[in-house]
Amino acid sequence: MSAHDTMFDLLRSKKQNYSLPREFYNDPEFFQLDMTHVFGKSWIFAGLVCDIPKPGNFFTLSIGDDPLVIVRDDNHEIHAIYNTCRHRGSKICLTEKGSTAKLVCPYHQWTYNLDGNLLFAGNMGEGFKPADYPLKKANIGIAGGMIFVCLAENPPAFDSFKLAVEPFLRPHALDRAKIAHEITIREKANWKLVIENNRECYHCNGSHPELLNSLLEFDNTDDPRATPEFKQLVDRKAREWDQLGIAHESTPHNLQYRAVRMPLANGTTSMTMDGTPACQKLMGDLKDPDMGSMRLLHLPNTWNHFMGDHSIVFRVMPVGPQETLVTTKWIVHEDAVEGKDYDIEKMVAVWNATNHQDRELAENNQLGINSRAYQPGPYAQEAEFGVINFINWYSSEMLKQLFDPARFQLAASQ
Repeated sequence: MSAHDTMFDLLRSKKQNYSLPREFYNDPEFFQLDMTHVFGKSWIFAGLVCDIPKPGNFFTLSIGDDPLVIVRDDNHEIHAIYNTCRHRGSKICLTEKGSTAKLVCPYHQWTYNLDGNLLFAGNMGEGFKPADYPLKKANIGIAGGMIFVCLAENPPAFDSFKLAVEPFLRPHALDRAKIAHEITIREKANWKLVIENNRECYHCNGSHPELLNSLLEFDNTDDPRATPEFKQLVDRKAREWDQLGIAHESTPHNLQYRAVRMPLANGTTSMTMDGTPACQKLMGDLKDPDMGSMRLLHLPNTWNHFMGDHSIVFRVMPVGPQETLVTTKWIVHEDAVEGKDYDIEKMVAVWNATNHQDRELAENNQLGINSRAYQPGPYAQEAEFGVINFINWYSSEMLKQLFDPARFQLAASQ
């Protein structure tokens, strides 16, 4: 059987609320199916508008074998352009980020405008028409300052997500922000293990002492583990946020994305070691640092925490069946001054520790799954409901993509 058919059959027969079979986490052909049908057809979080605040600013990323450059043109419009020259296919932008007046291929100097239109191609003869060779573009969607791209010819709808999350993002004004710090770590684990680890706090008490100084592990007041004290705190903060006109109630239920504002631990206002603000200049036009954490999830590759004083965004990009890049960015108001308004070491300490702890957990998880002794195990339904939701979303998406009506018609006729 092909990997396509094997995956389809395994998903159809998968036991509900159990982890996936081993192939989903380490098989190269299964990985390629993930890249084709999940990362090749979904809206993928790429970066932020404040990554490229001025015309000519760009950053690059790769979705599988497809390199992209995200660039702001002279009219301030943002484009997602395939980083592949129309001459002989060379990559054009070779650095992770930068600023440029034109996009110039380093191989033969074909030169493009910032919107991808070809301006110059030497030695091509009189019949050559530059207008016939613009750089190809990917679909782009921007929601509240977050940039998403989709490689599909017919991308899924974006507007419902945009309308749902922009009220939550608006107070943090990402268009008036800047990147204070950024790191990328390479995890030797399948991308799904990275996401699964993030979607539960079952492991937090034993692994994340720094994070639990400020983060409350309960997902909402309907979390079956939620304490009366937590519910009282949520009720008090909800009344305060209602008076300020700050969105906090969860977006309508669906498995792919969710935005909700939840309080941090009582007496803390930021994800720092001591719970005090890391930046004295608040984001946007906020006046009160105690905005809790606006938690934003969008599958398959981003989770985020937006607070009053700073925000933290995460991007997950698969590299191979057992290799994933995780990028973390800490964001502050564009006018905040390092050393005066904020201290980098204080700002990044909690999530630097948490990221490295999570990397070790995911890598150990991968090593165990690679064993012949591994078989799918049951999820703890109260503590791992976020993982169950993710696996259900992934399974549903893949089944839709892998379903072949012709195959079933043939099987029925035999």
